[in-house]
Amino acid sequence: MNLFRNIAGRIITAWHERTVALKAVSFALVGVVNAAVDYGVFFLVLGVLSTWPSIVEFALKLTVSCNCLSVETWIIIPANVIAWFVAVSGSYVMNSYTTFAVESGRKLRWRDYGTFVASGVAGVIANTTTVVVAAQFVPVWAAKLIAILVGFVVNFSLSHFFVFRPRERTTD
Repeated sequence: MNLFRNIAGRIITAWHERTVALKAVSFALVGVVNAAVDYGVFFLVLGVLSTWPSIVEFALKLTVSCNCLSVETWIIIPANVIAWFVAVSGSYVMNSYTTFAVESGRKLRWRDYGTFVASGVAGVIANTTTVVVAAQFVPVWAAKLIAILVGFVVNFSLSHFFVFRPRERTTD
């Protein structure tokens, strides 16, 4: 319960200081670049995996063994995860130098990158789940766009309130 009060208090304070709105805009601009990277890498990898016989055979075995999802849907999952990993790496660099420059000191650190990627796991789960579910109802290109929007909300929230929160400055 204290965790929720702490988070709610931080959200209210940030909103009153208007920093959250400015950071959200900056995060969104970085996100536009990352969305283009994510989208491009996704379809590049999807195209490669879809023509790779051993991958298609493996996806077919998964489809038959679980009697769930199509071969195409099974191939969407690794394509999405690979695209996300490429995009999240670029996102860390750009957000460290822009959106969260004060908090990061404009320094790239392996530890912060690891925390950023780890916190992004929630984003990739939300993103992948969304693209898989949405692809059952809309074309894959539209499902991917919806998934990117869902991922934005999750990733910004985690980045702002957990990864790049203000810390005591150390000399590392």
